Amino acid sequence: MAQLLFDILVRTHPALSVDGGAAGSVTMIPFDGTVDGPLMSGRIASGGVDTQRVNAAGVRHLSARYILEGEAKAAYGGGPCRVYVENEAWFPDGSNLPFATVPRFLTDHPALRPILARPAVGEAVGEADGLHIRLYAAEEQ
Repeated sequence: MAQLLFDILVRTHPALSVDGGAAGSVTMIPFDGTVDGPLMSGRIASGGVDTQRVNAAGVRHLSARYILEGEAKAAYGGGPCRVYVENEAWFPDGSNLPFATVPRFLTDHPALRPILARPAVGEAVGEADGLHIRLYAAEEQ
């Protein structure tokens, strides 16, 4: 089983959209929330946004960019840390939840850098308390 890195609980805010007609559309959804997991605990810093673009063929591309900020877990030396997350997904069939994602990371915490430099996978799942984005270290092939 893949190693859980982060369990992020997302709270969305009102979206802004532009309908470009035959060229497609874009919706930007600001969000905040909390993060917990084996690497750190904390929150999503102000400014997180999920940009969803639908092209002329009807394919939706999601690109969420945000910064997690909080405390690294004791196993990694503790202390304040920030993790930049760029998380993408594609929906050729218009599907919604659950869906798979492809995350990439940058961090200012030296002990987390080797872990977050490896390939990762994610999933978005709706649960009773809201939308969870769970990010995992990809399993070695």
